[in-house]
Amino acid sequence: MRVDAGTAYQYASQRAQAPAADRGAAASSPSTQAAAASGSAKPGPAGVTRADFTSMTRLEMRDWVNAQIRGGAMSLDEGRPFMAMTMRVPVGGGPGGELPAASDGERFDFTRKVRDGIEAARSRNDATTLEMLRSAMSVMERQQGQVMRVDMRA
Repeated sequence: MRVDAGTAYQYASQRAQAPAADRGAAASSPSTQAAAASGSAKPGPAGVTRADFTSMTRLEMRDWVNAQIRGGAMSLDEGRPFMAMTMRVPVGGGPGGELPAASDGERFDFTRKVRDGIEAARSRNDATTLEMLRSAMSVMERQQGQVMRVDMRA
């Protein structure tokens, strides 16, 4: 199976620079709103919803990552560890491959997953994975608690 994002691999690590108006639209896109409204974020005062990586479903994480990439805040390469964390493949494999995230309501502490991955990479002396996961942890630490959505009707 081939997934074509329409971008040559050599340019995949470069961030797309969306116009300022588009970046604002990405922040209020349906997938971002769905992720924020579905509990991946902590509701705050007056309808303000904040990111919470300690309690997200796989779908909420995917929606958040996709919004970051579409908005130009994250490159495809930077999003790779997040997407890998959201995959769930049954042990026996099977014809369907990955279990659908849309029907999986289980919540995960993605910060714990990254910390565990960092420890595993250290124990294997895997410098590439270690750096990738440290970068992902840095992103989550910066984004934790940041406003994801404001509901003007609240």
